[in-house]
Amino acid sequence: MSDDTYIEKEQAHISNSVYLIVGGFLVVLTAMEITVAYVHALRPVMVPILVVLAIAKFALIAMFFMHLRYEKWAVNTIFVFPLTIALGVFLSLMGLFLYLSHHPVGPGYGIHYF
Repeated sequence: MSDDTYIEKEQAHISNSVYLIVGGFLVVLTAMEITVAYVHALRPVMVPILVVLAIAKFALIAMFFMHLRYEKWAVNTIFVFPLTIALGVFLSLMGLFLYLSHHPVGPGYGIHYF
């Protein structure tokens, strides 16, 4: 066996400035979340705004701090596929609860759970 059968590829190294920039964006997104919580004019759309900001923060953390940005597509697919299923379940439950909040359910309304 020769020693040259295993050739290691050079990994892409992230500089510290990239981590600081991403950290700065995370601080800004967190400040935006806090601001949304305190501005009373945004109450009707507060939950969708907070969900979008949380997804943005998750994407930044997953891409840079979990190094998914520099992985192969197969690893990213393995990570994203269950995430899409969870997002679908989340959106389905949000729709169900929104529907049930506008349509009363119970023994007095002719609709029963069991």
